[in-house]
Amino acid sequence: MTDNRVERRLAAILAADVAGYSRLMGADEEGVLAHLKTARKSLVDPTIAAHRGRIVKTSGDGMLVEFASAVDAARCAIEVQRGMVEQNSTVPRARRIEFRVGIHVGDIIVDDNDIFGDGVNIAARLEGIAEPGGICLSDDAQRQIRGKVDIAFEDMGPQNLKNIVEPMRTWRLQMNVDVSATASAEWSTDTTQSSLPDKPSIAVLPFQNMSGDTEQEYFADGLSEDIITELSRISSMSVIARNSAFVYKSRPVDVKQAGRELGVRYILEGSVRRSNQRVRVTAQLVETTTGGHLWAEKYDRSLANIFEIQDEITRSVVASTQTQVVLREGALAERSERPDFRTWDLAKQGLKNIYALTQESIAEARKVATELTRIDASFAKGHQLLAAATYHLALMGFCDDRGAMLGDALQSARNAIRLDDRDEYSHWILGGVLGQGLGQHDKAVAAYRRALELNPNFSLAFGSLGTVLALAGEPDESVRNSEICISANPRDPSIFFRFSGLALAYFVAEDYPRSREWAARSVARKREWWQGHALLASSCVLLGKGDEAGAAVHDWLAAFPSARISNLPPIPFKKATDLKRFHDALRSAGLPEG
Repeated sequence: MTDNRVERRLAAILAADVAGYSRLMGADEEGVLAHLKTARKSLVDPTIAAHRGRIVKTSGDGMLVEFASAVDAARCAIEVQRGMVEQNSTVPRARRIEFRVGIHVGDIIVDDNDIFGDGVNIAARLEGIAEPGGICLSDDAQRQIRGKVDIAFEDMGPQNLKNIVEPMRTWRLQMNVDVSATASAEWSTDTTQSSLPDKPSIAVLPFQNMSGDTEQEYFADGLSEDIITELSRISSMSVIARNSAFVYKSRPVDVKQAGRELGVRYILEGSVRRSNQRVRVTAQLVETTTGGHLWAEKYDRSLANIFEIQDEITRSVVASTQTQVVLREGALAERSERPDFRTWDLAKQGLKNIYALTQESIAEARKVATELTRIDASFAKGHQLLAAATYHLALMGFCDDRGAMLGDALQSARNAIRLDDRDEYSHWILGGVLGQGLGQHDKAVAAYRRALELNPNFSLAFGSLGTVLALAGEPDESVRNSEICISANPRDPSIFFRFSGLALAYFVAEDYPRSREWAARSVARKREWWQGHALLASSCVLLGKGDEAGAAVHDWLAAFPSARISNLPPIPFKKATDLKRFHDALRSAGLPEG
């Protein structure tokens, strides 16, 4: 009688793949294969053998390995990941081979030296949610490992894994944090200290409920969780998981100490207080190394719709935080002397220069971007910065050959997206070049929509989308998007663009009182922005306020003596009648023809 019983056994399964493999192969197929072969021969395969692992199978970029012990699997993964950091130390970031690793302990089916079953599937799904260079563990694997490896754990909470019915509690090994072999798997605020990662890092601490009303505890926690979720969508930021941040709930917090423990440069904290049918939320962004406050805001709202309030405040906090972190990172980069992070520091410094929005600062940003692309042509941020600087020089009238500059900006934006298509800033810049530069409104709208898919709280994309919709002859939708931007991020240094965007929308709608109002606010905020002056002068003419229009042109020429109708920077109205009305009004206001 034939024995048809299936062979089963308990095992620790390690699944690994190369992060961004398709992108790497597309850029340098032969180089990637050679680098991967070298890594396997010199590091990966010998380390697996040393820890008594069995390579079950490999694919182009992936590997499945079986271990008898979860401890062996974890130690092997840690050694490989640390070895890859050393091998990548001299490799440009965009060309680095970085593994993602998932580890699970479970029952497997063995068939002709291959393995199958949920144990294998779960390890593969854990690998899929690991960060490049990171290791994710199932709760079953973490229980076997804790106390036996010299590394800290971060609780990621329950995760919905593809094709796995029930959510699974998962853990992340903190590769940059060492703890004693007897350390608890729970967060230890007395002994654990994390180093700051390369990207701007932030933790959102649980907002305090100041009301004494337990119902408001849910609102406070929900607000904190929503902010964590939305900040996590920003590709350029590293956000601490909710479970690690919520360790600090209901206890006094020293932000400097919390920053050291969590390994973050910034902490966002706040409070919620309810009185009758109103709620007050305060939020503040703190730099942990100094304890200094970078930004603070207070929100007073009626409790008519609690979920709408939560969404509105979340959007505003996330947008403001993103802007303030960009500015602060730029200031820190100017003082940095870290040769190993030179490209990142230059990129941060350049973006801060663009935010200053003067001819000199943007030109300096373009110079920095050119140097970045020279140092590392595969660094997407360098091309993004070059596109942004070149585009803004053309948009703001700070160059002579605007057509050539816009062509260069378009090519740089496309290069940035080719190298990294998940960075919302690159799609935003592409939208600006296409829409406000070249008048390709539909393509610009698609680019902005893509930026908002990647980061639904990206206030710059809302504002720029509003401007392009005005140019396209859709003033109502334009106003809606511009107002979202202004409400979400009222302290953005570039908010004068949003003011002129509203002025443009009302000009197209022939609502000249409002166009005049918003144009005046734009000029008051940024005298060097030609479009604010132009919309103010043209709106005044169409309101019959000739003297005021003449004064607006006089002020404009004082800031831009060479301004003429014939050499205006691009303002590509879709409707020829809008452009004619605009130019005719400027002539009537007294702007010279040529």
